Amino acid sequence: MKDHDRLALAKNQMERRLRERRASSKLPDLVEMVLSRPLVSTGMIQATLKVSKQGALNLVGELHLREMTGRGRFRAWGIV
Repeated sequence: MKDHDRLALAKNQMERRLRERRASSKLPDLVEMVLSRPLVSTGMIQATLKVSKQGALNLVGELHLREMTGRGRFRAWGIV
């Protein structure tokens, strides 16, 4: 139950950032992707959402995800 509550709280916080977004934004898709996987990388975001590398990094920055790898290259993000 702790994990469920943690994920529900994270989803609510991320959905607050979606309120004033355009209808064509990829941010809602990224929220669902982050909640369905323990880690996401730039390559995974690029392939799934059909965005550029810089676009993927911008989307991650808008959601304020926590970087899990601690590296400059080949980074991965997730919800803690």
